[in-house]
Amino acid sequence: MSKNSLTGSLNEVTKAQLVAEFKTVIADAEALIKATANQGGEKVDQLRSQAEASLASAKDKLEDLHEDLIEKGREAVKATDDYVQDNPWKAVGIAAGVGLVIGLLVSRR
Repeated sequence: MSKNSLTGSLNEVTKAQLVAEFKTVIADAEALIKATANQGGEKVDQLRSQAEASLASAKDKLEDLHEDLIEKGREAVKATDDYVQDNPWKAVGIAAGVGLVIGLLVSRR
């Protein structure tokens, strides 16, 4: 595995964590907006409108990021499948090597 592909995998994990965190933040913000719905005042209404617009924008961006993650995941699966199809014995050797290393690490604990 090359350094670039490892970095790419870490970036995908980080993006997935970011998506999950954003979903939590959006849910919390929506709950806050609903909880203050009966609060009056022009300033509160203006802030609520701005928050709702920001949340809508964040949801759109989050959905785009999520779709991008899914597409990149599919590309990675396809690339891995192509590699294994083109180089079956190398793939078996790599899998055996990884299994050996994991086995050694587990047995030392």
